[in-house]
Amino acid sequence: MGITAADIAKLRKTTGAGMMDCKKALNETNGDFEKAIDFLRKQGKKISAKRADRDATEGVVIALTSDDNKKGVVVELNCETDFVAKNADYVDFATKIAQTALENSPATLDELKSLSINNIKVSDLLDEQIGKIGEKIELSNYHLINGDFVVPYIHIGNKIGVLVNLNKAGSEDFINAGKDVAMQVAAMNPVALNKESVSQSVIDRELEIAKEQIKKEGKPEAIADKIAQGKLNKFFKENTLLEQDFVKDSSKTVSQFLGQLDKELTVKEFVRVALGS
Repeated sequence: MGITAADIAKLRKTTGAGMMDCKKALNETNGDFEKAIDFLRKQGKKISAKRADRDATEGVVIALTSDDNKKGVVVELNCETDFVAKNADYVDFATKIAQTALENSPATLDELKSLSINNIKVSDLLDEQIGKIGEKIELSNYHLINGDFVVPYIHIGNKIGVLVNLNKAGSEDFINAGKDVAMQVAAMNPVALNKESVSQSVIDRELEIAKEQIKKEGKPEAIADKIAQGKLNKFFKENTLLEQDFVKDSSKTVSQFLGQLDKELTVKEFVRVALGS
């Protein structure tokens, strides 16, 4: 059958592929529209393979929560250039992936890639985008929180996405407090929730560094352990979320800030995803 300009335009509108690519796809599939789409997707996979050695260090991070704030997801979708990352269609594509994750709660990144959007697997859509955009596109990060009251925050430019899980649900004040804490996480990048959740390997490293510093300072060995513990406590203060000074009011810690709103209010867990991290 003959391939018309209208057929090519329709395929181009549907897939976003170039005019000549659409014409070739229709010719190769004898004008079968669905097969032509598959042909273009397969082209995308070939492009993906060719671009596998390219760095995809730009992109966007999307954080979303369910309407009842009981569930939240963060996804990171990478590309090669900031120009593509700032494109509204690209951000919309990343948001659709995040929404699909929110609706289906996949346990892993691979499970997310196997889900479908409009009857097309996410993995195939990624290849399709590669063919359309001509850059390496990579879904590199995914986190899910099922919690009591999950609040999201996306830093300006979609460079950082945060989820904060508060231990109890509440009013608009709780949402605002959660966002303030999520902004704290984005800005200060705490290593853990509190000192009890810092890994022993991190504690051992900090003590080792502290003791080496004390040794170089020529302090007496008799007080070395005490000084090292003091340095460790300072590390906890500066690097664990609940013990950090609250960015908006350094006269109180994050824990104290939440306690002023509700004496039982605290953070159970948080997730922070920074672009390229």
